[in-house]
Amino acid sequence: MALWKDTNPGAPGAPTAPGLTGAQPHAREPEKTNVAPLSPEVARRPAPRQEMKESIISADLTIEGKITGSGHVRIAGRFKGDVQVDGNLTLDSGARLEGHVKASVVTVGGELIGNIENAKRVELLETGVINGDVKAGQLTVAAGSRMRGQVEFGYEGEGRAKAESKSFGNA
Repeated sequence: MALWKDTNPGAPGAPTAPGLTGAQPHAREPEKTNVAPLSPEVARRPAPRQEMKESIISADLTIEGKITGSGHVRIAGRFKGDVQVDGNLTLDSGARLEGHVKASVVTVGGELIGNIENAKRVELLETGVINGDVKAGQLTVAAGSRMRGQVEFGYEGEGRAKAESKSFGNA
């Protein structure tokens, strides 16, 4: 005697709903609900922001140009030009970037020749080298890393407030 009820529709003696064929044992008519259509205000709301994608410049590439946009960028090769992204920038160990950087979080494990502006956080790893100025809300420096330039950190709100007030004055 079994202690459980066999619900396998192909098993002999399994219960079946009236009017269903063996090919569709669980098919049923869709339920009707009392849900009102979306209001115009709800329909106009932007969709939730999706996870940003990461673009990679591989170790065997050398590129010259400019990178702008949203999303994360990882450089493992060599890049000459400015990088301005709404996401994060990661410079892998052995990589080289010559240009100015504007990104939310900048992680430097390779060599950066240029300035970092208005970053929320800059992480200088033990293999990292920065030749340029850094302006960031937070700065993390690992033992063994090197840097030549001026650094301003901890003033994230003040620098942005000054920049916004200047832009309003010129409008």
